[in-house]
Amino acid sequence: MAEMRQLHTYIVARRGCVPLRMILASVLAACGMAVAPVAPGPAWALPGDCPPFCDRIPDSAWIAPTAIPLSGQYRWPDLAGLAVTAPAPRFKFEEVCASLPMANDARDYAVAARAVVSHAIGQWQLQAQVVHWRGERWRSGPLAESVFDVAVGRLRACQATAPLQSPSITTGELDRLAAVISGPVIVHQYLLADPGSGTVVELALWSTTPPLVAWPSVPDAQVLDAMAAPLCTAYIGSCR
Repeated sequence: MAEMRQLHTYIVARRGCVPLRMILASVLAACGMAVAPVAPGPAWALPGDCPPFCDRIPDSAWIAPTAIPLSGQYRWPDLAGLAVTAPAPRFKFEEVCASLPMANDARDYAVAARAVVSHAIGQWQLQAQVVHWRGERWRSGPLAESVFDVAVGRLRACQATAPLQSPSITTGELDRLAAVISGPVIVHQYLLADPGSGTVVELALWSTTPPLVAWPSVPDAQVLDAMAAPLCTAYIGSCR
């Protein structure tokens, strides 16, 4: 019951900036109508998949390097091998947009890891993050969705906090976002929430303007699908 009250308080505090689905999820949980917990993983699960190892991000959760835009030019490395723990994960656009800090940020108590690939000025840089909330789906799913929803609002407000940067959302779906931020720094930002596993995934590529390598024509859906697909393996039972 204590966890339910905490979740209810968390969602009510954000009623002004998150969709009705967040409040509904809280009510269902409080009334005992929540979705049943995820069943234990099958016997053929890889050792690094979750469960049982949900206290870190599984190696299988990361997007494949060849699915990342500009892979032909940069030959991106395996992100799991670069990943480090991110105790207070923040999305790349928040840095570029000078987004203000938030009190009681749910990301502060998530399990998260970050992989960064750096290049010389004018080349494309990369940041990927996987942010996961442990626990039953009725609790972790709404947390992932609420973090995603708040992030969308903050990205839309980018020019208000960083006047030289201009955001343009190219894909805006229920749990999937792709955007381009133009300005002194150009950012291709991808973000998705997976309520089934209680996870948010970020992929961001950025460069100073003008970039030395032209951005390729890559459908947003192709990149977002490649970010989402590994979660079915990493978080067993999350895809049905």
